[in-house]
Amino acid sequence: MAGLTAVAVAAVAFLAYQASAHAPADVSAKPKAPISAPSATATGGPRKPVKDPLAVPAASGTGARVVYALGERRVWLVDEKGQATHTFSVMPSTVHPVPGAYSVTSRSGSVTGSDGVQIEHVVRFATVQDVSIGFSAAVDGSLPTPDPSRKTGGIRMKRADGEAMWTFASIGAKVVVVD
Repeated sequence: MAGLTAVAVAAVAFLAYQASAHAPADVSAKPKAPISAPSATATGGPRKPVKDPLAVPAASGTGARVVYALGERRVWLVDEKGQATHTFSVMPSTVHPVPGAYSVTSRSGSVTGSDGVQIEHVVRFATVQDVSIGFSAAVDGSLPTPDPSRKTGGIRMKRADGEAMWTFASIGAKVVVVD
């Protein structure tokens, strides 16, 4: 046992010597310049500037409109002055509209979605592969990832966002889909 203790004391002494050999002469001295690490993400890459969530995509047209960005999974409700009044994230369906301009064609207060979930505030604007595409909110508040084996057209949002969409997007309202 005494041998292990002696080895441990020797190891600690060696590590202490190495630490002191690399320490500055005066550890109480303040650094001449502030030390700062470069800004990086958890993956090690440089951080991207934070984007203003209310910033409406540039290629989304003008005037009052609903803007749906497929890649960002985000919707903006834009007033006639081009200012976003509301923005929120969505869970896309398995069938997507192609980028372009559409109009709201129908609305339903409460129905069963193509995935069997009870939904409300349904605002439809396109048909793709015989599937109606529209915004809706699940009555139970869920935002599940859609089953990729089923063709569904419901772009789901939270209930409060569904209410805002319902108020904003009446029949004929412009919907712009961007990448």
